[in-house]
Amino acid sequence: MDTPNHKGPQPKPGLTQIKPYKPGDATVEGVTDAVKLSANENPLGTSPLAREAYVRAAAHMHLYPEGSALRVREAIAEKFGLEVDRILCGQGSDELLHLFGGAYLQPGDEVLQGAYGFVSYPLVALKNRAVPVLAPERDFTIDVDAMLERVSDRTRLVFVANPNNPTGTMLPWSEIARLHAGLREDILLVLDAAYAEYVDDPDYRPGLELARTAPNVVMTRTFSKIHGLAAVRLGWAYGPKEVIEAAGRVRGPFNVSIPAQAAGIAALADDDFPARSRAHNTKWRAWLTEEIEKLGLKVTPSAGNFVMLHFASEEQRRAGDAFLRQRGLILRPLDPHALMQQMRLSVGLEEDNRRVIAALQDFLT
Repeated sequence: MDTPNHKGPQPKPGLTQIKPYKPGDATVEGVTDAVKLSANENPLGTSPLAREAYVRAAAHMHLYPEGSALRVREAIAEKFGLEVDRILCGQGSDELLHLFGGAYLQPGDEVLQGAYGFVSYPLVALKNRAVPVLAPERDFTIDVDAMLERVSDRTRLVFVANPNNPTGTMLPWSEIARLHAGLREDILLVLDAAYAEYVDDPDYRPGLELARTAPNVVMTRTFSKIHGLAAVRLGWAYGPKEVIEAAGRVRGPFNVSIPAQAAGIAALADDDFPARSRAHNTKWRAWLTEEIEKLGLKVTPSAGNFVMLHFASEEQRRAGDAFLRQRGLILRPLDPHALMQQMRLSVGLEEDNRRVIAALQDFLT
């Protein structure tokens, strides 16, 4: 593929540089009761209202969905006090990232991100024959000065996940504002707020204000995490009308299914389930952090629904991963980020969290 010796159709130049996204593992060979703590899924499941709406929508599987997801956008607009025509829906926020890349990137452009940003960001660049540029981070947190130093004449997109996946770190609003102030107006700043609902820091803002007032800022959100709708694929973006319209032009028709739209609308009407999910996460994220540190492993302070733990060496991390898998506990190695001593642990149910700590204790002792 992509070589002179291949006589069939030739793919785009550089396509073989793209390493397809690898989801978190869900099974372990020979283990029947494995617990998946590798994908930051909601351990409490899904809103009962959303589940019921999804089932009812099955009666309409023979119909095409309304193409623009208008009813979902109207529900989002009402929930957050936004303008309907400045909202775009997609198959999770991940599709939206690719839509912005498709609308604004040309070959040779640069896409800037932190060194440990979400793994989809380089894919957005490479898919459009653009160049991913990674800025060094400080304590696994985006360094605004390092980001601004790497802005060039070719920079077109800047991705910031806040809180960041996989590190869990977040930037205070003052730093987001400072980053934006240092960017040219022709550079699109994408604030990826997939984990916004889990943040309890009073100095945090997901980016709605900036996306409303600046001509070059969009904010993306997802229903996959706090609402527990990862399987149906639903996300949304808010920003300047011109930017939303441009991304909408490269959106495929009917990209959000009828069941996804129905579930999303119902999820927004359910205040109880997100509140319970947030409370569960806050309690057990703190507990996991404390218990892991008692075992002598470092944990990066997290604002998401997961924690990143640090082993003493790559060898210890690989051995720890194998040991945990034998116990039926699947965490997420972070090799794609060149974090060879680290693993990401999703906050699970109480029983799962306690199993992880017991297994880590056995491994370390």
